[in-house]
Amino acid sequence: MRFTVLDFETTGVVKGWPNEPWQLGLVDVVDGEVVPETKWETLFRVGNRPFSPRAVGRYAERRDELAVAPEPMSLWPEISARLLGRPLVAHNVSTERTMLTKLAPMTAFGPWIDTLRFARARYPKLESYALGDLIAAFGLQAEVDALCPGRTWHDALYDACACAVLAARLARGGLF
Repeated sequence: MRFTVLDFETTGVVKGWPNEPWQLGLVDVVDGEVVPETKWETLFRVGNRPFSPRAVGRYAERRDELAVAPEPMSLWPEISARLLGRPLVAHNVSTERTMLTKLAPMTAFGPWIDTLRFARARYPKLESYALGDLIAAFGLQAEVDALCPGRTWHDALYDACACAVLAARLARGGLF
């Protein structure tokens, strides 16, 4: 079994501006194991547009990098090669599905697997199903940190790796 885990960081909604991706992280899980060699990330150019005050991540300190980052569509051949024709996994898939649909509206992605839904179904009595809380609850923080040293939450690659570790754990538990 092979699937690709993805996470977008976005600008958030600001009046007069669409919600746009500014970072994408990807990693594959094969037969219940995260494959570190498949980690891939990119920034996307978003210009001088405003970010929502509720947007998370390190975008403010990366504005210079974002100003010269590639346009999303210029990376589409590489992105699509990593995503098309395989199951896609995300934690609360709505953002990832929406961003991919904006990038390639006529493209069919998936099937989708949502680790949030599966965690809720498998572990119905947890207090929180936020990705970071699930990683902590299952004692997986060290594994995530080893995959993405020096990074933390709301970095697209870190979050994708965290979701991949969670998905691998859930897959080994017989959930998928």
